[in-house]
Amino acid sequence: MPSIDLTGKVAVVTGGGRGLGLAYARALAAHGASVVVNDIDGAVAEAAAKSLTEAGGTAVAEPAAVGTAQAADRLVARAVETFGRLDVLVTNAGILRDKVLWKMTDDDFDAVVTTHLRGTFTCARAAAVRMREQGEGGTLVLVGSPAGQRGNFGQTNYAAAKAGIVAMARTWSLELARAGITVNAIVPVAATAMTETIPAFAPYVGAMRNGEPLPDFLRKGEGFGTPEDCAALVPFLASDAARGITGQAIGIGGDKVTLWSHPREIRAAYADGGWTAEALAGVWHTSVGAEPETAGIPAPKLPEA
Repeated sequence: MPSIDLTGKVAVVTGGGRGLGLAYARALAAHGASVVVNDIDGAVAEAAAKSLTEAGGTAVAEPAAVGTAQAADRLVARAVETFGRLDVLVTNAGILRDKVLWKMTDDDFDAVVTTHLRGTFTCARAAAVRMREQGEGGTLVLVGSPAGQRGNFGQTNYAAAKAGIVAMARTWSLELARAGITVNAIVPVAATAMTETIPAFAPYVGAMRNGEPLPDFLRKGEGFGTPEDCAALVPFLASDAARGITGQAIGIGGDKVTLWSHPREIRAAYADGGWTAEALAGVWHTSVGAEPETAGIPAPKLPEA
């Protein structure tokens, strides 16, 4: 297997103070990258950076609430001022404000979209400007979610933002190709504060917290594990071994790695001269709509008691 060596590369990880973001930052540092750890909580960011340096890596903290252009510029500037360049951006920062549609407020919607979608946009834009100026390529890793791929009850804001992030990855992979900048979305599944409240997972996550391993039906069947199980994908995508990989949505969790399909037409029907509402009603259930697509994240397949 090829060796993954990121020595000399500089990375920014947003939301890198805990959970998946911290796992990504640790994995990058362990493979030789210098890391700017961002978190909205300054103490958390500092503690995370300290843990990386104590483990033999190189890291600094840069607290900021992502979303604004000013915050994005600060993160890029910190990387350049401290380490001289920027090679990798991981847009992991995120929040939840879960409510069903008729109870979700404007503030609930805007807060999540600002952090996830606008934060990804502003940070990626600032990083792309710097990487294009350097003229040596680079890597953007945008963090998506199964909710964005399939929808999820009570997550209008989060699912919409995560779906938009994957769409931006596809678009930017085209726009930045000539600059040698790869852009991919990752779709992690792990036991975090965002997932451990799922009732089906709760007893297993609790056991894991007490040192018991997760069973195979979760690690393999559901692709569900620890944040550390998701981390290897980030240094891989940042390495020379992944130079030709761009515009993809890649899932990872537990023992499982997957490639998500892009939306595509799966069935078609034709009517000479175009369709009327009546004609559609007459053929829908026996042609194009005979096997409708599902919505929502499938329930975990639990072992029988």
